Amino acid sequence: MASPTPHAPAPRGAAAAATPLGLTFCGLEFASPIVLLSGCVGFGEEYTRIEGFSNRDAGAVVLKGTTGAARLGNPPHRVWETPAGMLNAIGLQNPGVDQVVREILPQLDFSETRFIANACGSTIEEYVEVTRRFDASPIDAIEINISCPNVKEGGVAFGNYPDMSAQVVAACRRVTQKPLITKLSPNQTDIRENARRCIEAGTDALAVINTIMGMAIDVETRRPVIGNVQGGLSGPAIKPIALLKVHQVYEVAAPHRIPIIGQGGITTAHDALEFIIAGAAAVGVGTALFYDPLVCRAINAGIADYLAAHRMKNVTELIGTLRTAKDVADCALSG
Repeated sequence: MASPTPHAPAPRGAAAAATPLGLTFCGLEFASPIVLLSGCVGFGEEYTRIEGFSNRDAGAVVLKGTTGAARLGNPPHRVWETPAGMLNAIGLQNPGVDQVVREILPQLDFSETRFIANACGSTIEEYVEVTRRFDASPIDAIEINISCPNVKEGGVAFGNYPDMSAQVVAACRRVTQKPLITKLSPNQTDIRENARRCIEAGTDALAVINTIMGMAIDVETRRPVIGNVQGGLSGPAIKPIALLKVHQVYEVAAPHRIPIIGQGGITTAHDALEFIIAGAAAVGVGTALFYDPLVCRAINAGIADYLAAHRMKNVTELIGTLRTAKDVADCALSG
């Protein structure tokens, strides 16, 4: 087996922003607009066992969802392939925030990329405690997974209701100065309103979108395939939905200069470019890693080629440049 190609140190600070793919996200310098998504790369070192893979190919890595106490997760099956996608219902299996902070974070190489924690909870109090523990750690930023069920309100997901979403964000905001990124659920009536409330509550950025709930059935046994009955659908099947949600949220977030991580079915540079044009400052890659662990290199190269072909010096020039029918009409009237 050939030896892995050595990777140069990931550009940091002004060096990252000076490259075509570099950008500043919530005050953090990203060497690439790619963000590896929570739940798809474990706690940041799992994929490094694969020859040719490097965390340096991503601007940031979001660690696995972490709760206050350790959780074993859901019964099997937890993952199921679907046409153009994947269902998952892992159930937030994790060793608990104390173990993550004490044992896992010290093993990460923070010179490779930016590492973002993913805070989860069944109550607002649990979200606050997890956020507080990560605030006292070397983690670069904290993503709030507001899609968790609220056990005090009959198990409804925090992220499906703007009031609950805002309460979680506001509570976490009070216990950390680190950048907060709120991951918005698509399983709600009006994602724009939820985004607005989260911005008012103090989030620094938004991740759009989380998975869409779905299920699969074994027709022979007539039972759900997923042990938890339902799971989150990801992959190319949800890309058109995610793209629209990014566009909608950008309309709310842009006036407040709140950046967006666009995610949902990105597998190619073309996909990534669509999300950036729709308004995403960074793009999340997750399910694609399951069948192509080296996909980030191809996406980075494709974005760089596009920028060069369109004579753009930096990827940030492309953010939110979507021209709708209204924009075209305005140009015609003024031209």
